[in-house]
Amino acid sequence: MNKKKILEFDQCNEDDLWGKLCKNSNPELREYFVYKYSPLVKYVAGKVAMGMPQSIEFEDLVSYGTFGLLDAINKYDPDRGIKFKTYAMTRIRGAIFDELRSIDWIPRSIRQKAKQIETVISELESKLGRTVEDEEISKELGISMDEFHSILSKVSGTSIMSLNDIWYLGDDSDELSILETLEAPDNMNPDVLIEKEEIKEYIVDAIKKLPDKEKKVIVLYYYEDLTLKEIGQVLDVTESRISQLHTKAILRLRGRLGRIKSDLVG
Repeated sequence: MNKKKILEFDQCNEDDLWGKLCKNSNPELREYFVYKYSPLVKYVAGKVAMGMPQSIEFEDLVSYGTFGLLDAINKYDPDRGIKFKTYAMTRIRGAIFDELRSIDWIPRSIRQKAKQIETVISELESKLGRTVEDEEISKELGISMDEFHSILSKVSGTSIMSLNDIWYLGDDSDELSILETLEAPDNMNPDVLIEKEEIKEYIVDAIKKLPDKEKKVIVLYYYEDLTLKEIGQVLDVTESRISQLHTKAILRLRGRLGRIKSDLVG
């Protein structure tokens, strides 16, 4: 896109530009928004990359995220009162994780370990009726605390995901996504909208019940948009410790929400 056109659009009110794009499919305007928000794709991809193994290339994440940005531009409705940046970040992150799931990048052995910890946490908390400690989890697994923390480090990449995935991950029959709650409701069944709102309430409630440090990590990572390294600086602990807290929080949430989901289905 030529600089003259970019400068011309830069001087316009962005809300007015979105209004024009929604009314008329203007290729130049679409190209401008891709140009303007492409740094956002790299930012989100950078956040995701921090929790991924070295085999996952940053440029690949950017490529996946770009599809999310294009999708966001095509579907954005300024009349919904949601800022485009907020909407786009959700779409970009969702597109990256959709592609990562499709290429099945997590080794089966790591996936099994993550599921084992998730199951133990879920069963213990259901049995005891409270949040369980690391020592209790490691004892139930029959391993030492050092071994438990080592496993957490190995499975950390499996937990760097959108909060939307906590409810649906691992169940291919589920086609709903909380991400869709940001879309215009015109195309949705009212019953579906109500169900999604209920699911969000389940997730928020489950987050509130997390141990304090885990809750802080989840809030800072997903809602305040800090990286794991930045969260470590805020809480004055190492990045690896934050990664462990994040992993435990996600496994704990998946276990709790899995029980709720089973109860609803049952």
